[in-house]
Amino acid sequence: MKNNYEDNAKVFKAFCDVNRLMILEMLQSGEKCACVILEKMQIVQSTLSHHMKILVDSGIVAARKEGKWTHYSLSEAGALNAKELLVKLTAIKIEGDSKCK
Repeated sequence: MKNNYEDNAKVFKAFCDVNRLMILEMLQSGEKCACVILEKMQIVQSTLSHHMKILVDSGIVAARKEGKWTHYSLSEAGALNAKELLVKLTAIKIEGDSKCK
């Protein structure tokens, strides 16, 4: 796993909003058209676009166009990357004596 702070921050940004967490939960049951997400969230299209851009940029969500609508799904690779990143960043490393002198 590469150590790219900007990419890693995008992953965590995806998880730090109530609306995005709700969208991720919706996508757990499979691909959803933006129109379905709009109905269930009761938000305007521009707000959904903002949240979906963050989710797609993080790599956790994949998008595909079909006609005028975009369909979204969880990315297996993106989800695995997020999981590995959290494990990596929360691992405690013992490195010699850490006492201040």
